[in-house]
Amino acid sequence: MFRDINATPRRRGRDHCRTKFSAETPDMTSPYGIKLSVHLISTYFGDIVSKVCECLLRKGTLSHAQIMHSTELSKQNVTNSLLVLIQHNCVQSFAIQQPGGFGEPPKIVTKYMALHDNIIHHMRFPKFLSIVSNEFGQDCTEIFEGLLQHGRLSMNQIMDRHKDKHKALVTDGENSKVTSTLHENFNKLAQARYIERCPAHEPFLEPVEEGAKKRMAKSKIGDFSQTLEARALAAAAPMESIRFLVETDAWSNGALDDDSKNSPSTKIPGEKRKHDSLEPETESWATNKNKEILWRVNFEEFVRRLRHKSCVSHVTTRMDSVAGIVLTAIFEASRKDETKVKMEKTVPLLLETIFEEAMKSEEGRSLTLGRVRGSLVQMGCELPTIGIDEIYSIDLKTIIDKAQTLEVESVVLKKYGREAYRIFRLLSESERSFETDKISATTFVEKKDALKILFQLWKDDFLHMERIEAQKTEIMLWKLNKRSVWEQVLDDMYHAALNLKLRLVHELEQAKDILRVLKGKSLGDEVLEKRRRVGDKWKVLEASLMILDDAIMLFHHF
Repeated sequence: MFRDINATPRRRGRDHCRTKFSAETPDMTSPYGIKLSVHLISTYFGDIVSKVCECLLRKGTLSHAQIMHSTELSKQNVTNSLLVLIQHNCVQSFAIQQPGGFGEPPKIVTKYMALHDNIIHHMRFPKFLSIVSNEFGQDCTEIFEGLLQHGRLSMNQIMDRHKDKHKALVTDGENSKVTSTLHENFNKLAQARYIERCPAHEPFLEPVEEGAKKRMAKSKIGDFSQTLEARALAAAAPMESIRFLVETDAWSNGALDDDSKNSPSTKIPGEKRKHDSLEPETESWATNKNKEILWRVNFEEFVRRLRHKSCVSHVTTRMDSVAGIVLTAIFEASRKDETKVKMEKTVPLLLETIFEEAMKSEEGRSLTLGRVRGSLVQMGCELPTIGIDEIYSIDLKTIIDKAQTLEVESVVLKKYGREAYRIFRLLSESERSFETDKISATTFVEKKDALKILFQLWKDDFLHMERIEAQKTEIMLWKLNKRSVWEQVLDDMYHAALNLKLRLVHELEQAKDILRVLKGKSLGDEVLEKRRRVGDKWKVLEASLMILDDAIMLFHHF
């Protein structure tokens, strides 16, 4: 599955271990995660933009001046690159107050942080499009595709894009009908939470006084352990009450009167923000009251949907198809009540509600109430008792943990062999330490071979090892180093994804060379066969990348 699966084992040094995976530190990711992100940005937006992006990914949150210093790019190049990255939701800016020099008042400084997850989401666009297409059809897909291509669009820009695309089919008399249809399709996407209002361009983070910080920490009212980046993302996010709100008068042609008078009609999406100033010590862009509401794809909802799909796939494989049908019904019935992506347990539901939802699908119509109850018990769900009602909640964290463990076990089997797989499985199923003799006896591996395998796994940071003295003899205790293993596996997945993307670029260049050679020539059977082979190879590589990405999401997002 991974390109470097048989590579020479590595002992992770201090520099490597410095990188951690944390939802609260959006600027931190694995080494190959950064390389994959930079490759994606370079492919989509060019080398200059990717250089700015790589600087932010590697160095963390920086000001405009710091980016210029680190990249040695001109002021205009940095400004334009940041505009592109912000337009495509790959960078978030925010303003903070910093103390001035001697005898000078404090000053407001704009900082920029790269959003690694949003960058990686760009290679998942085919998955997102497929979900929308299957649920709503082609009309909604066109609107959604425009947001994927341009990053952020206003309703009027979506309307203009549709008119340009269907210029030959839309007459003046049909404009009102087209507007109504577009509005209806846009509402469908917003109600399904597939699109959302864009976050604030440049939220200002209030400085926290030391005294207030200590008082709040003692009272446990506030969480000041959050990183600056996490605070910025929270401040930029629109309120939940307006996040998916579509205003009825937003489709009017006068929504951008001031901008329309001062700019050409051919302006590209996001270009108008260049006139709002991107200087590091400026006011927030949000001060312009005449600006249209911009919309973008809500990646969070698609991650939630794909997480649900992964859970259903896992229980279907490990149990049976009925378990998959029942879990799907639970997800559908509780979809609007989920408050975050990584829900550890499903929303508690009545057995009758689950049964009714399951009956809506063709596969679930043959189920009985008893069969549904039995499937819920099989999945190990909790059974709280409130009166006479049966209320069920399924532990999703256990399902995800089991799926991750199975994936890691397959990696160990390929990389170290079957005996190492048995040892690893024993240690992964228990959180306690094992003696060498106990491991050897339980896994039926000779002690000499077991020691060799254990030391190899320890050398690669898969295990913790502790030496203790007992009755003048030394005993070695072994325990799974889960965090390190999961980090290594994820980094290897990013590495494999990068290799697949580079191979795709190589195959594309080869296909272009073939077309250049054949330009103006008649196509014989040999040439057609060559083109077919290139096309088949491309499809296999794309499919492999999507399968690998499922595993990346399992470890990083789920």
